[in-house]
Amino acid sequence: MPRHSLPEFDTLSYPILDVRAPIEFAQGHVPGALNLPLFTDEERARIGTTYKQMSQDRAVHLGLEFFGPKMSAMVKLAQKLVPGKQVRLHCWRGGMRSGAVLWLLELAGFKVHLLDHGYKDYRRAVLASFAEPRQWRVLGGLTGSGKTDVLHALAAEPGQHVLDLEGLANHKGSAFGAIGQPAQPTQEQFENNLAAALAALPTDAPIWVEDESRQIGRLTIPPALFAQMRAAPRWVLEVPRAARVAKLAAEYGAEAPAELAASIERLQKRLGGLATKQALAAVEAGDFPLMVELVLDYYDKTYTYGLAPRPEEPPRTFVPVASCDAAANAATLLQMAATLTT
Repeated sequence: MPRHSLPEFDTLSYPILDVRAPIEFAQGHVPGALNLPLFTDEERARIGTTYKQMSQDRAVHLGLEFFGPKMSAMVKLAQKLVPGKQVRLHCWRGGMRSGAVLWLLELAGFKVHLLDHGYKDYRRAVLASFAEPRQWRVLGGLTGSGKTDVLHALAAEPGQHVLDLEGLANHKGSAFGAIGQPAQPTQEQFENNLAAALAALPTDAPIWVEDESRQIGRLTIPPALFAQMRAAPRWVLEVPRAARVAKLAAEYGAEAPAELAASIERLQKRLGGLATKQALAAVEAGDFPLMVELVLDYYDKTYTYGLAPRPEEPPRTFVPVASCDAAANAATLLQMAATLTT
């Protein structure tokens, strides 16, 4: 099946070494790349200041002063990172930094492939990839419907393709979404990881994705991708409220009460003073079904409002199910999709 390609970065047949400074690498890098910084963050800053306040020649000489004493250590680190001694190499735009490290590593016996135009060109390809047309199938449903679980069940089915945005964002998408999750990546790294996930998916087959708001925690879905999702057919799971309450109560009951309380307090303006007070009391008493009931009143109203039909959006397909059984619900969803698309 055709797949989108990120030029020169679409395969990791051998490692990529990113020679930019640690602060640049932390902001965003090619997924799977390893950091072999030519300069520390402080050295990079000093070189930049010298370039702006003095001249390019002075900046280059300063860079050489930093580079010389660390050459041996850089080779040893490169040998540790890449025992096979065959690497791809890049800096920001394929300039002096990658050129210097290319010379050094080739001198040490490495086979080095320089990535033309560097990380700058990669980022251009990443951002362009979000406009690539896809056959999206958006999976919706009220909070607690188990949409993510159904996506995972779909991914286990032969021939089904899934994009897990919340998994990439390390966030479940609600005020409680950060609980139990690793720290979210930077926006730039989220986009890089997202582009890599998209590159692994076909362009000529349906892809299931969860219905999301524009924000997932503090991260933003790229506008071009979000516009495609909004224009795609939406399949809405209809799960009984009692089943949703039981599912959420079991999940939240396993989390730290202090984190639950903090999330409820962040919702105070939307829940209202009384509901917030009651929900906090329920957490303190360990009555998680009551806490969930109180919070769902807000989320259900919000999501139902979002389901209101808009002229520019395609119609929804509602999928009634009896429980939060992910495998059974995925099977029901696929049966309905097969019926409606044949």
